[in-house]
Amino acid sequence: MHMAWMRAVCGRLKSDYRYSNNLVYNNFPFPEAVTEKQRAKVEEKAQAVLSARELFTGSTLADLYDPLSMPKELLKAHRELDEAVDACYRRSPFKTELERLEYLFELYAKYAEYAEPLYHAMEQKPKRTRHPKQQKE
Repeated sequence: MHMAWMRAVCGRLKSDYRYSNNLVYNNFPFPEAVTEKQRAKVEEKAQAVLSARELFTGSTLADLYDPLSMPKELLKAHRELDEAVDACYRRSPFKTELERLEYLFELYAKYAEYAEPLYHAMEQKPKRTRHPKQQKE
């Protein structure tokens, strides 16, 4: 989910992504109503990814995530983590990247609509300016 979001919203320099905490990370719409069971499943699957990486201590991240040679154990762990995260958003799996993005942007719009009144409430009211004392004639 996050990678789909990142590919859609972050900028690029040449062909490289320019990841920004303000644009990408802080605005990533994660669902509000995640159950404790779902959270535990995501944590379990995230730990499985870390455990799969530990099987290949001599490899760099570049080696591990090379699409042509990614270890099967790591790929399986990531797929299971993706499924656990997707289940936090909805029950039925996403069929396409576009469907995933549509869902994320709808959720983002909902959150942004909710946050707008809060943002305006936090804006500072204009400061009063003092009028200079009237000069005596």
